[in-house]
Amino acid sequence: MQFLDQAKVYVRAGDGGNGALSFRREKFVEFGGPDGGNGGKGGDVIVECVANLNTLLDYRYKQHFKAKKGGQGMGKNRAGAGGADVVLKVPPGTQIFEEDNETVIADLTTPGERIVLVKGGNGGFGNSHFKSSTNQAPRRANPGQQGEELWIWLRLKLIADAGIVGLPNAGKSTFLAAVSAAKPKIADYPFTTLHPNLGVVRIDGFDFVLADIPGLIEGAHEGAGIGDRFLGHVERTAVLLHLVDATLDDVAEAYEIVRGEIEAYGAGLEDKPEIVAFSKIDAVSKDELKKKLRALKKAAGSAPLAVSAASGEGVPEVLRALAAEIRVARGEDDAPAARTSGWRP
Repeated sequence: MQFLDQAKVYVRAGDGGNGALSFRREKFVEFGGPDGGNGGKGGDVIVECVANLNTLLDYRYKQHFKAKKGGQGMGKNRAGAGGADVVLKVPPGTQIFEEDNETVIADLTTPGERIVLVKGGNGGFGNSHFKSSTNQAPRRANPGQQGEELWIWLRLKLIADAGIVGLPNAGKSTFLAAVSAAKPKIADYPFTTLHPNLGVVRIDGFDFVLADIPGLIEGAHEGAGIGDRFLGHVERTAVLLHLVDATLDDVAEAYEIVRGEIEAYGAGLEDKPEIVAFSKIDAVSKDELKKKLRALKKAAGSAPLAVSAASGEGVPEVLRALAAEIRVARGEDDAPAARTSGWRP
């Protein structure tokens, strides 16, 4: 299935129906009087968060949504029918922005949440509404009010407990595939991952959702590579797993490039707990790994973990470290469980 995490949409509520100008005229009824009914209210445009969606693909091919107009008032005091509402269904984690793409209108995170985005116009009054003791035959009726209209941006930020970051080909998708039932694309060239992937991970009876996003390169915050737009999908996470490819010549530089892009992006990502881990440790010798371990420890400020998604070595330790941080974020633990201080060959 294709993935779309941003869409620009035009929404317009329905206009209210016009009130009727009518008088009762029946045989043997000498004083019929005014009997024009009111117009119906225009339909609203509603945004609803639903559980069975994980993309905004529905809004790629249709960007204009208009609610129905209210019915016209009629004689015999018949009011017009209300216009039908339009409901836009979006996945959990969808933010709604005004046309400037900066002002937040709503943030829908829980299935079942609904907001009225634009309201339909009220129906106009028929002439029977204006009758009084001093005006027994009013010859006026109101037109219906116009519905509201708006251009909006829909922006999806996936809801996950932990997120994987790193350079392209750092082994992020391989790790996600090894620890969950997710089936991301895996290949031996950069930017294999073109959109975020989610997987449900279980460790020691504890479940959490892990997100894998496309790799970052130097200058991503300026649009280099795929850019840093996909970092928005790990904004809601409790912890970041920073994978560094152990086969790289300069692992410290690889770490600092990604950290620099995270800090340039902002949005609180730079302050999130971070677990640093070597990946692909089965592809280097122990002596080489020792040397790179010291370099990465100096750059990251703490001893990294080490993992091989292919062999499974170190995977439980990494998952337990992630689970400990997530429990703290959920308020289930007061402090992260003590984890290994790093991998020792």
